Amino acid sequence: MDTFLPGATRGVLEAAADAIAHGEPAALALVLETSGSTYVHAGAVALFGGEGRQVGWLSGGCLEPEIALRAEEAVRTQTIQWLEIDTRNDEDLLSGSAVGCRGRLRIALLPLATLAPWPALITAWRSRQGPFEVILDGSGAVAASVGSQQGQHRFKAASVPWPDVPPAWTLSIARPPSVLLLGAGPETVLLLPMLRLLGAITTLVERRPRWQSAATAADVALALAPAQVLPAADGQFDAALVMHHHFELDRESLAALADSSIRFIGLLGPVRRREDLFRVLPASVREALMPRLHSPVGLALGGSGPEAIALSIAAQLHNHLHGGRA
Repeated sequence: MDTFLPGATRGVLEAAADAIAHGEPAALALVLETSGSTYVHAGAVALFGGEGRQVGWLSGGCLEPEIALRAEEAVRTQTIQWLEIDTRNDEDLLSGSAVGCRGRLRIALLPLATLAPWPALITAWRSRQGPFEVILDGSGAVAASVGSQQGQHRFKAASVPWPDVPPAWTLSIARPPSVLLLGAGPETVLLLPMLRLLGAITTLVERRPRWQSAATAADVALALAPAQVLPAADGQFDAALVMHHHFELDRESLAALADSSIRFIGLLGPVRRREDLFRVLPASVREALMPRLHSPVGLALGGSGPEAIALSIAAQLHNHLHGGRA
């Protein structure tokens, strides 16, 4: 039975680490080069396992059957397989699967069974020790590193079937974004899984017993006051959300965030609430927060209730973390 799982880069690499640790037959599809209009760029990954298991996507679904067949061959032979898919010609619009993508992908399919060092590297990547760097050449030599941790391996490799092969491909997978949530509420149990699916590492700081159950959906849960977390952990986070639904706790959080270097600070609640909070915060705190503060946090998508709020916040964060302006 085919099993297609959501897979931002985080989900794919975690699935790869699990497959290696448990000896599951699987191959990692690693995009080496792209040209034209493609769904992904160099460095994108997807996992293909047994019985149609797939984590992540390299197209809108049109190219995956062909990739899966080559992944099976990579697993069966324990050999790197190379795959070029080129749909830039006019004929591709009217023949075959008629994907109409007008792009080219060059892919390496790595059998995972013998990559014993990679789970430790993926753990280091997940803990944001650095980007996941991969250097791969046409002979089958693979060097991977995250921060100071390294791993090397040499596969058997089929001949690369396209010309102009470089001495090596050097690919870098950026470390996952990290989001700090100060406080929990009805939208938190919906927001945390959304952020995880989008690839973020989440830390929830919440000490009220009423909301402790929300901590199970976070990667890290701390029953502490915001001032006990910041500024000591300042450099760990790309974004912070203040969302206690409690005036004094939000004031405490904003005061702690003022001295941080976090570039995106989201405050839940209407403009009037922000104005009331700013009346009781020192001028120095207000001045430090304003260039980074998004209040009310979330894109204006319409709707109401916890579900709509969680979606609007996740959308704005995703836009910010991936180079947008919102």
